Amino acid sequence: MRIDEPILQVALDFVDLGRALRVAEEAVEGGADWIEAGTPLIKSEGLNAVRELRRRFPDRVIVADMKTMDAGRAEVEAAAKAGANIIDVLGAASDATVRECVEAANNYGAEIVVDLIEVRDPAERARSAEQAGAHYIAVHTAIDVQMHGGDPFERLKVVANSVSIPVAVAGGINSETAARAVRSGASIVIVGGAITKSRDATQATREIKRAMLSGEAVKTDLYKRVDLENVREVLERVSTPNISDAMHRSGEMRGIVPIMPGLRMAGPAVTVRAYPGDWSKPVEAIDVAKEGDVLVIDAAGSGPALWGELATHSAIQRKLAGVVIDGAIRDTVEIRALRFPAFARLITPTAGEPKGFGEINVPVNAGGVRVFPGDWVVGDDDGVVVIPRDKVVEMANRAMDVLEKENRLRAEIQAGSTLSQVAYLEKWEKK
Repeated sequence: MRIDEPILQVALDFVDLGRALRVAEEAVEGGADWIEAGTPLIKSEGLNAVRELRRRFPDRVIVADMKTMDAGRAEVEAAAKAGANIIDVLGAASDATVRECVEAANNYGAEIVVDLIEVRDPAERARSAEQAGAHYIAVHTAIDVQMHGGDPFERLKVVANSVSIPVAVAGGINSETAARAVRSGASIVIVGGAITKSRDATQATREIKRAMLSGEAVKTDLYKRVDLENVREVLERVSTPNISDAMHRSGEMRGIVPIMPGLRMAGPAVTVRAYPGDWSKPVEAIDVAKEGDVLVIDAAGSGPALWGELATHSAIQRKLAGVVIDGAIRDTVEIRALRFPAFARLITPTAGEPKGFGEINVPVNAGGVRVFPGDWVVGDDDGVVVIPRDKVVEMANRAMDVLEKENRLRAEIQAGSTLSQVAYLEKWEKK
C-alpha cells in the first residue's frame, strides 16, 4: 500500500470486547485511520473481536495483532477470514513462517506486518522480511521495556533507512512524541495507552493526529515514561495506592501513619538504626542527608520520642523531603504548623536521651519492610511505601500506568456505569 499521509493506528490492548468497541468508536470519531485488535484482546475474546470490529467499522483497515510465531498459514487464514486486512507476525519467527504468512495473506487479500519487537538486529531482519514479501515493518518497544524508560525512535530511524516498504512504530507514543515518530521515518504511528486510557479518547485521538500532520508536539501531562533523572516528578504525582498496585500489593510499611494529612513526600532513603528514644543518630543523619532525601529511622517501634520540633527545623534547613519513624515522635502540633511530611508509629510527649547508639546508612527494618540506603520512599495520606532502588524507574512508570487506567475507569463510572460493570467482575471471577 502506498501511504501519502501518516496513518494513525489505535491499538486496542484490552481484555474486554465491550470496552474495546467503545474506545474504538471514540477513536474513529477523533480521526483514527486503522484499528488494531491487540494481542490481549484476541487472546481474551478470540477472533470474534476481529469479526465485531469489521462489522462495526466496515470502512476502516482492521489489523489483527496475532504475533504469529509458528503455523503462519493457519493463523493468517483464520484472521483474514475473520475480517482482518493486516496480520502481525513476529520478526523473531523463522523465515519459513514469514513466507508462509505472506503467501497466505496474498491468497486471502490481506497484508503482513512484521513486528521487530526484541529482535537483536532490527535493520537486518527488516531487510530479510521485505525480501520475503512483507508489506510493512513495525518497530515496537515492548511495554515492559517502556517501563524501564526505553523508546523506539533510534531503532526506527535505522530501520526506516534500511527498507523501502512502509514502517510503523509502536511503544509509548503520545501527542508530544507523535510528530517525532513521523520525522524519524514512521508512515504508520501506532498508539495505545495515550488513546485507550484517556478520559476522552476522541479528543486524545484528535490531538495525536494533529501533531502527526502538523509536525508540532501537543503537550500532555500523561502517557509519558521517565528515566532515573525524572523519576521524582512521577513519584510526587502518583499515590501510594498506585504504587502498591504497581508492585503487586507490596512495599507498604505497616502501622506507619502520617502526622498531618494532605502532605506528600518522595525521595531516596537515608537509613538510621537507633536505640528507642536515642535521638543522637537521627539528628546526625540530618547532616548526612542531601536535599530531597527521606530519613527512615528504625527505633524498634518503641518510644520514647527521638524526633520533635527542633529536629524538624533542622530537616527543613537541609531541604529534606520527609521523615519516617518506626518509633515515636513528639511536638506534633509544631510539626504540623511547619507542614513537614512526618510519618511515625507512635506519638508521645516524652523524649529520650542522646546516647549515640546506632548506625547511619545501614539496612534497617521499618514497618515490616527491609529498607536499604538509596531505596525510594513515598508517603501520603494512605501511608508509606518503599521501592527498591534498582526498580524505581520501572515501578514509577508502572504506577503512572495504574493512574492512567484508573482515569479511564473513573470516566466510565461518571458516565453512568458502576465499578462492577467497568471491571467486568462476573466475567473474570475465578470459576
